[in-house]
Amino acid sequence: MIIVTGGAGFIGSVIVSRLNQAGIKDIVISDSLKQTEKWKNLVGKQYALYIDKSELFQFIKDRNDIKCIIHMGACSSTTEKDADYLAMNNYRYSISLAQFAISKNIRFIYASSAATYGDGSKGFSDSPEKIRDYKPLNMYGYSKQMMDEWVLQNNMLDKVVGIKFFNVFGPNEYHKGDMTSVVFKSYYQILAESKIRLFKSYHSEYADGEQKRDFIYVKDCAEIIFQLIEHPEINGIFNLGTGQCRSWKDLANAVFQAMDKESSIDFIDMPEHLKEKYQYYTQADMTQLKSKGLDFNFMSLEEAVKDYVQNYLMKEQKHL
Repeated sequence: MIIVTGGAGFIGSVIVSRLNQAGIKDIVISDSLKQTEKWKNLVGKQYALYIDKSELFQFIKDRNDIKCIIHMGACSSTTEKDADYLAMNNYRYSISLAQFAISKNIRFIYASSAATYGDGSKGFSDSPEKIRDYKPLNMYGYSKQMMDEWVLQNNMLDKVVGIKFFNVFGPNEYHKGDMTSVVFKSYYQILAESKIRLFKSYHSEYADGEQKRDFIYVKDCAEIIFQLIEHPEINGIFNLGTGQCRSWKDLANAVFQAMDKESSIDFIDMPEHLKEKYQYYTQADMTQLKSKGLDFNFMSLEEAVKDYVQNYLMKEQKHL
């Protein structure tokens, strides 16, 4: 049995799809649906059971048939201001699940985030000796940093896998509201206005639209997670990006190209509350994970955007 927390969410539901592609159906999905549209990400998936996250520990406590826990469940809003909620949901809950998995010798893979790197001034190395040096810009990032530091402090690096996701985009993100990717938002801006709006730069080293991110397609993320399930000898905290940053302008132009439209970009003022918390550059240092011998065959930004736009956003059935 494989348990996927956050299995109705963005990355979690695509991981479930990847498991299904491999013929794996003995999956327990744990999530909290409430009044969201996340339930649509479950339609068509093959799994043994769905349970609310509040019931998960009661469900697993006496089981001895769990192969792996893939812990993608979290509050992923970078603008969430309830620090107590983030600490409980993203940190304490994750610790409890990790402790259970380790006590039962169950493979444990959890979601960290590139938000732990803060403004990027200290780099993006996932080497253990540097992890404590980073200063996240928001409480979401710090809640993920807290979990990474707990793993280090308790000498769990050889017992669990933490994944620092960079800028993930792709199908099944539709329920995320303001936290959807710029690819998703741009597609609908082009439909409505034939243009894309991007934030102006307030950093002298970056022209408008030349702020850079390491964009990674959700299908590529799911593939790496699948390989990590299959290789239980690989443990540690690892970056997961392409290792190649691209500009917001590159991303916007890729959306226009995928829609067969002429590029038209307006640069707009950034909200005041974001100016001091904005990352101008991210690029995953993939040295550690690539040294583990996994098969990296990521789509280019243009290929990934084209697949997302043409095979999902333009289709009536948008889910993977």
